[in-house]
Amino acid sequence: MSMVFTMLGEAWRAMGANRLRTMLTMLGMVIGVGAVVLMMSIGQGAQYAIKQTISAMGSNLFVLLSGSRSVGGVRTGGGGNYTLTVGDAEAIAELPGVQTAAPIHPGNAQVVYGPNNWNTSIIGTTPNYLEARAWQVTAGAAFTSSDVRSATRVALIGKTAAQNLFGDDDPVGKTIRIRQSPFVILGTLAVKGQGMDGRDQDDSIIIPLTTAQRQVFGSQFPGTVRMIMVQTATQEIMPAVEKSMTGLLRQRHRTGMDDDFFLRNLTAAADSAAESTRTMSLLLGAIASVSLLVGGIGIMNIMLVSVTERTREIGIRMAIGAREKDILLQFLLEAIIISLAGCFIGLLLGIGGALLVNALTGTMVIISGSSAVVAFGVAATVGIFFGFYPAKKAAQLDPIEALRYQ
Repeated sequence: MSMVFTMLGEAWRAMGANRLRTMLTMLGMVIGVGAVVLMMSIGQGAQYAIKQTISAMGSNLFVLLSGSRSVGGVRTGGGGNYTLTVGDAEAIAELPGVQTAAPIHPGNAQVVYGPNNWNTSIIGTTPNYLEARAWQVTAGAAFTSSDVRSATRVALIGKTAAQNLFGDDDPVGKTIRIRQSPFVILGTLAVKGQGMDGRDQDDSIIIPLTTAQRQVFGSQFPGTVRMIMVQTATQEIMPAVEKSMTGLLRQRHRTGMDDDFFLRNLTAAADSAAESTRTMSLLLGAIASVSLLVGGIGIMNIMLVSVTERTREIGIRMAIGAREKDILLQFLLEAIIISLAGCFIGLLLGIGGALLVNALTGTMVIISGSSAVVAFGVAATVGIFFGFYPAKKAAQLDPIEALRYQ
């Protein structure tokens, strides 16, 4: 052990004798490790943001949209025709694997409270919608199935809509007007944030389905809805449930193979976005890792130069009894010290860069311990890999020829 400490001291003195060259050699590792830590922090931040968005959306979700229709030769898009009904939602809820199904009749309306008014999204639905979206009521209480049956004028309000209508006041128990109809706020909804499509999910008000159909938006055909949100028990059974829903609706609507509805798998879309983010993170890490390779090549080049310059010193060491493995260990320790010192400085720069990116752009970054472990592990590996050849070359020098070297 004392021999190793002695060699470490010799390696440190040798590097100190050529400080500028040592610092330039270390620079490649500093840039490489800093780039890896910065890119990993940004990539992990992006993955976390996607996971939060998926979590806010809900899990194992399908959305059924009404079909299109043709008006004067012009075809509307999905949801343009009222082909789905509350009965469809109730039938779907009975299918194996379906946890809940919520019919939805949405729209936008101007909402007024005192001197304030705000145009927001109005969602007419049933209590099952909150369950499917995993949407909690933070204050007050949710409306019930009894409110849906009675078409009660009650509402739940999101944070954005509440702030624009009530400011810092508690909205629970207060009365708002939606298209001139009074509604009592029963509760406030938990913050959901931005959705997959970029919309603010908190800029919304949820009211009973029948109230939306009869008193707010109206309905061309009684009992019809624009869409149905379906949640399955697990993600694995979603393909089977999708097939069952399609068959059931074709049978109920007597459409044969021409569907009068559109089925969207929200979970598949969310998983695709998450996979794209993971791929981006790996790509960023791979690009940054090229800097580590360049830094390793720099270490090997400088160490080869160092061996050439110190040939006579190596010969003297061998002449007074140094073994081949001693020379090998000394030069290998120098390469590892340069790598680890560069890694430590690069780690600090990478963390500082990540925090700067977060402060200047607001981009979410996550600095994890795994980034530091990976950086140090790679730095040590690079130091050993690229430092071994110069060290081996120094150890295999002929003592007599080394002593004659000028």
